[in-house]
Amino acid sequence: MQIIRSTPEMRAIRQDWRRAGGKVVLVPTMGALHDGHLSLVARARDWLDERGGGRVVTSIFVNPTQFGPNEDLDRYPRDEAGDLAKLTAAGCDAVFLPQVADIYRPGAQTHVEVAGLGRMLMGRLRPGHFRGVATVVTKLFNLVQPDAATFGEKDYQQLTLIRRMVGDLDIPVTILPVPTMREGDGLAMSSRNQRLTPEDRAAAPVLARALDRGAALIAQGAGVARARRAIRETLRAEPRADIRSIDIRDADDLSRVTDATRPVVILLAVRFGDVLLIDQRVAHP
Repeated sequence: MQIIRSTPEMRAIRQDWRRAGGKVVLVPTMGALHDGHLSLVARARDWLDERGGGRVVTSIFVNPTQFGPNEDLDRYPRDEAGDLAKLTAAGCDAVFLPQVADIYRPGAQTHVEVAGLGRMLMGRLRPGHFRGVATVVTKLFNLVQPDAATFGEKDYQQLTLIRRMVGDLDIPVTILPVPTMREGDGLAMSSRNQRLTPEDRAAAPVLARALDRGAALIAQGAGVARARRAIRETLRAEPRADIRSIDIRDADDLSRVTDATRPVVILLAVRFGDVLLIDQRVAHP
């Protein structure tokens, strides 16, 4: 597995790959890898195998521009040695580990923003977050020049936003969504789970129970308003859960819905202690 630590090296290696032929899939991450991340690598490998082979590149970069001033950038978990061991075992071909100075040059004035999708929902709770996401993903696409990239469905708004950005800017990258991986008790896998206290970790599976209840009501035709009330009731029954937002939106473009006549996505943001967790579930009427 090649380890690439600078943008000039990344560009040079990408030129070598282009001459050798075969496609490239990028798996963008912020490190502290778990089985959810490794499922992205597996999806990338499957996509390549269906097309005659190629290379899987995982990027590890804790992107400072998607963290707000009072968020957990400094406390975000980091484990480079562990990450590299996991990616080697998963069959990743290369890892791109740029420094902040490689990605953001002094005096840079250019940002990428998906105005509508980036300012609603989590974008309203975390102003500027999705501008940071869109900018760094665009830069990674420019540096790695992948044919495809994998993104987890757990960060559903991010996935939707990246799809829109790629379409709007005619970026020639196929976006591959990957289902959410969960622990045995239903909690969605996340690097932030490492920061939960034992008590909050025990409480956090309430997110999955709330999503299960809401999705079941949508499937029964109970309607959006009733599903939202049931989700809120389930979350409020857990005293450690600090509800930040409960949204039910169109699963395609995240527009507001009043009736579930087509697939919808339930989006939750709930704080446990000082850790904000998100989760989602697509529900079918």
